[in-house]
Amino acid sequence: MIAKNLPRLLLASSSPRRRQLLAEHGYSFTVEPAQVEEVAPPYLTVGEMTLFNAKLKALDVARRHPGALVIGVDTLVAFEGEALGKPRDLADAFAMLARLNGRVHEVYSGVWAVSLAGGFSRSAIEVSRVKFRALDEPEIRRYMARIEPLDKAGAYAAQDESPESIVEWIDGSRTNVVGLPMEALEAMLCGWER
Repeated sequence: MIAKNLPRLLLASSSPRRRQLLAEHGYSFTVEPAQVEEVAPPYLTVGEMTLFNAKLKALDVARRHPGALVIGVDTLVAFEGEALGKPRDLADAFAMLARLNGRVHEVYSGVWAVSLAGGFSRSAIEVSRVKFRALDEPEIRRYMARIEPLDKAGAYAAQDESPESIVEWIDGSRTNVVGLPMEALEAMLCGWER
C-alpha cells in the first residue's frame, strides 16, 4: 500500500529493473542517478556495504533536491562471505556464474529513503537466499548471451522467468533479488506523515 501525501519521489538509480518495480507497484517518480563512486570498505559486512552505498546515493541526490523524497538502493550478491558486485567483463561474469552454479547464495539490498526538507530518513537491509540450477558450460554461455550480465550484481537476472532461467528457487523477497525490495520500501514509506 502506497503511503499518502508523499512528496516528489526521486529514484537515485539508472537501473531499469528498479524503475520497473516502482512503476509496477504504482509509484509516481522521476529518476536522477547518483553521481557517486560505490565503495567496499573491508570492515563492513556485505549488508552494511549495501546500506552504506545506498545512503551515499540517496544523500548525493537529496542535496540537489532537498524537497524530494529520494530513494537510494544498492544490491550485492554474497557467496561464502564474499561480495560479488557487477562483473568487470564477460570472463568475470562467466567465472561468477560458474562459481554460483548449482549452489545457494545470498542477495543483499540496502535501501535508504531521505527527504532533507522533510526531516525524514529511513533505511533497511533485506537479504534473500537464492539457489541456482546446475548448468553445464554451454548452458551458462547461452544464458549470458540472453541476459547481458555486465550490469547485474552476480551477473544474473532474477526477473528472468523463462524456462532457461538460472534460478531454481528464492527464499525471501523476490523483488529484493531483482534489485529493490518493495516490501521493505513500502514499510519504510508508511512512516511518512505530513
